[in-house]
Amino acid sequence: MSKKTIAIIAGSAVALIAVAVTLFFVIPKDKSYRLLKLFEFSGSGTVTRENKGAITPYANMVLENGDTVKLDTGVMTIQADDDKFIHLDQHTTIKLNATGTSDKSKTAIELLEGGITSDIRNKLSAESTYEVNTPNSAMSVRGTVFYTTVYEIDGVKYTKTCCFEGEVVSRLVYKNGTYAVEEVPVIKGKEVIIYDDGTTRDYLYDEPQDIDYSTLPREVLEDLKDITDINGDNLSISNEELTRLLEGPFYVTFTYKGQEFGTQIVNNGEYAQIPALSPSDKGNWDYDFKKPIDRDTTIEWKG
Repeated sequence: MSKKTIAIIAGSAVALIAVAVTLFFVIPKDKSYRLLKLFEFSGSGTVTRENKGAITPYANMVLENGDTVKLDTGVMTIQADDDKFIHLDQHTTIKLNATGTSDKSKTAIELLEGGITSDIRNKLSAESTYEVNTPNSAMSVRGTVFYTTVYEIDGVKYTKTCCFEGEVVSRLVYKNGTYAVEEVPVIKGKEVIIYDDGTTRDYLYDEPQDIDYSTLPREVLEDLKDITDINGDNLSISNEELTRLLEGPFYVTFTYKGQEFGTQIVNNGEYAQIPALSPSDKGNWDYDFKKPIDRDTTIEWKG
């Protein structure tokens, strides 16, 4: 079990994801207050608050509406009310907008950089919303576990959302702030990627694709492992497969012109071996074979 065994997380101005969640949960009438705090924190980061500036975060720190929270390194989990947990990847910055009461909560998270995993454990009331915003898409969910990340490659900005449980409904948001009419459902086990190349904002694929778990950050896999440890195998990936992805053995796949050329099974921390045969007289394998294997890896022949 990973270091986070109690609270399981919730996922650059790259892409906008407004996640509106409609859930039903029962709270005693005398508990109408809202809870927003740093449930878990170790490492380095800051909480920036209006009129107070940067504050050094600490475990169980009470957060406020409008706080900007940044995790540089380490572990950070934010708890909203009793049943919503948001885990930040390292090098992630978010802004919190949390108003209302626990049974009529309005929670909006602006994902400025990095990635977060949201673990919404109960269904929100019809008058409650949960949103994750980035600049170019809007996602609505019905109580779920999902990951959202924003990143940039060669000047193109991307938003990726993976749904591990429940369903996410995606809509594009254009530069003028208007929403696309079309909704794209992202069911359990699927992911969508939205790109913004400066002139076009659109989905990278015509329909949601299967999640490539081998590309997920290790901390996200650890979060999912914690969820399955507590709640059983109700996610799109089993506890057994998560254990293998974290601990090995790992699959190394060699490809040539998009086709599989060969495979190896390598223990965690050991090294892949250069295949005895080469697919072509010219070229080489695009990999540093002095680098130990710590996840499923694809090595391509370049030539």
